[in-house]
Amino acid sequence: MKVQLLPSTFEADGTASQRQHLACLIVDDKVAFDAGSLALACTDEQRANVRDVVISHVHLDHIAGLPLFIDDLYSTLDAPVRIHVTEEMAEALERDIFNWTIYPRFSELKNAKGSVLEYKMFDQENRFTAAHLSVLPFAVNHSVQSYGFLVEASGTSIAITGDMAHTPDIWTILNESRNLSAIFIECAFPNELSDIAETSHHMTPARLAVELEQFERTDVPIYALNIKPMFRDAILAQLTDLAIDNLTVMEIGKVYDL
Repeated sequence: MKVQLLPSTFEADGTASQRQHLACLIVDDKVAFDAGSLALACTDEQRANVRDVVISHVHLDHIAGLPLFIDDLYSTLDAPVRIHVTEEMAEALERDIFNWTIYPRFSELKNAKGSVLEYKMFDQENRFTAAHLSVLPFAVNHSVQSYGFLVEASGTSIAITGDMAHTPDIWTILNESRNLSAIFIECAFPNELSDIAETSHHMTPARLAVELEQFERTDVPIYALNIKPMFRDAILAQLTDLAIDNLTVMEIGKVYDL
């Protein structure tokens, strides 16, 4: 399984930065988990192949690239882009994004070959299929309805938490996943902004260290991501000081082969 965190911020010379404003993980160049920078930073191969987009929650940094992605493909699609969401998320997207004011309601539009957007509903702890992946959604503690995912293909699985605060229930699922190859978990704020992290239901390095005490495995790499770009240097320094076993910061743009 190959996993890549797409860039979302760029330097003055146009090169991708390691500072992350938007969230979009691509698995095997076929499935997007969140769509923050999907239209902005995917490769031509990914644009041609990604037809399943799994949404963890509908905050803007996780969906910003979705309307543009469908718009880019509109005239060439021979089957709809499948958006995997809960009913609540679909209602929010239709009401607040695809509402004919912010952007066209693609669920009501067709090109010469048919529909261009199709919602595929999921709910708590019921597996669904996205392309070749088997995906188990699990609820996480965030300021809006939000899900993480246990993603499996060819005998290997990874966990993607999305945005979250303290969520003890997920560790039972992950501790029991014997083929788990990696965890991708957020760490948004530095320790000195713990109050903001608590209010917005995010992690700090100190909170992440406590959270990971519930994980019983010592052989699984853990990658921190969704780091607020203006606090990146402070968060990296604090994570380094904590020296959490098997934890590294995910490199933006790098393809991880798991």
